[in-house]
Amino acid sequence: MIKGLAHVAYQVSDMEKAIAFYEKAFGFKKKFELHDDNDNPWIVYLQVNEKAFIELFYAHKDLIKDANISYQHLCLEVENIEEVAKNLTKKGITLLHPVILGKDHNYQCWVKDPDGNPIEIMEYGKHAMQLEK
Repeated sequence: MIKGLAHVAYQVSDMEKAIAFYEKAFGFKKKFELHDDNDNPWIVYLQVNEKAFIELFYAHKDLIKDANISYQHLCLEVENIEEVAKNLTKKGITLLHPVILGKDHNYQCWVKDPDGNPIEIMEYGKHAMQLEK
């Protein structure tokens, strides 16, 4: 059911330096940027390959209490998110919320591993910003 790694997410202290590093070191290019509900810069997506990305989160100290410059979450791409969510629940794994449509037009739900590390389960939506040409 898991198709692959969709993205890894990090909070960064200096977005311009982070983007420049990933472009220089690996040739990854900026695909798009999302803003939060208050229109503040939120996430920059760098494209690794056709369907894999690095998400760089702005570490706004005034918006994120005790922001850590660190790993944010792991995201796994799945074929049928409703089926995966149902199977996780049957196995006794608690979903942090039901399947929702995110700002990037993808379906998502979340779980945590035993150490509390967040894991996003995601199915690319019909209008996924990541897959736009």
